Amino acid sequence: MTDDDPTVDHASGSDHGPDPDVDSDTDRDSDLDFDSDTDFDSDADSDTDLEPDTRSGPRSTDPVVVVVEPETPGNVGTIARAMKNFGLTDLKLVDPPELEPDGEAYGFAGHAREDVLPNAETVTFEEVVETYHTVGCTAITGEDARRHVRFPYSTPVELRDSLRTVETRTALVFGREGTGLDNDELRRLDEVCSIPADEDYPVLNLGQAATVLLYELRELTVDEYQLPDVDLERATEADIERLHDYFERFLEHADHREYRRDRCETLFRRLLGRAHPTDREVHTLLGVFRKATDKLEFADDLAETYGESLYDEDAPRR
Repeated sequence: MTDDDPTVDHASGSDHGPDPDVDSDTDRDSDLDFDSDTDFDSDADSDTDLEPDTRSGPRSTDPVVVVVEPETPGNVGTIARAMKNFGLTDLKLVDPPELEPDGEAYGFAGHAREDVLPNAETVTFEEVVETYHTVGCTAITGEDARRHVRFPYSTPVELRDSLRTVETRTALVFGREGTGLDNDELRRLDEVCSIPADEDYPVLNLGQAATVLLYELRELTVDEYQLPDVDLERATEADIERLHDYFERFLEHADHREYRRDRCETLFRRLLGRAHPTDREVHTLLGVFRKATDKLEFADDLAETYGESLYDEDAPRR
């Protein structure tokens, strides 16, 4: 199986040609990492990046991210950007390509070009294994069940829960775009992590895989998000009962059939009971029903004044 998705040239947008996958059920002594594509995010320079200002510095237990022999600078930049998004700063590279300040890596790094990328450290695989609790990030298929190299494995969520109890520093190890981490490398790592994906095509782009994994680990690495706090406190029962009263009046003035009103009111009560509406939501609905009911009452008064029915008595009613 090969993957013909082209690499996109950051400068010109032209295709460099396909970067082949390695079939996951082959017997060769290497296997897919998450990544076999080398597509990049074309709007990486956007100023609308999700980059929360999380804290003054890294914690001693924050994972480091290791990329083994990355083949394209753009993927290194994409991973650096994902690290910046989710509160990580320590990037280690094993035999990386040249990362020019005006090249692909810095072009795709967003604001990570200011710290994560220039501070990236070149290391050896041996140094990583000897220094950290290691997690190998790799694609896994059903055929791999016959091998012990990739089993047992954790999903990103399971890994997050497991790492809560690990006191030593952890290294998240990603492999090459085309072939991932080979079996000899995986045998030397402490854990294996794999992202669940569609069995017809479980191979993720290296940058995508890193982003998914770091997102799932954000509870360990990010102290404060950019999202505003939202008050979800339930409205008072008195206000909710006022809303039910207005709904009852609305049904009456809308000339809803009497024998159906009880059922409609009960359904509305069950709906609000499940929704646990906030004070703002209840008062918004109160305003809507109050105005609608006032207009219907006014229309009824006009009809009574001029002796005309507001409704066509001969029309079929539901």
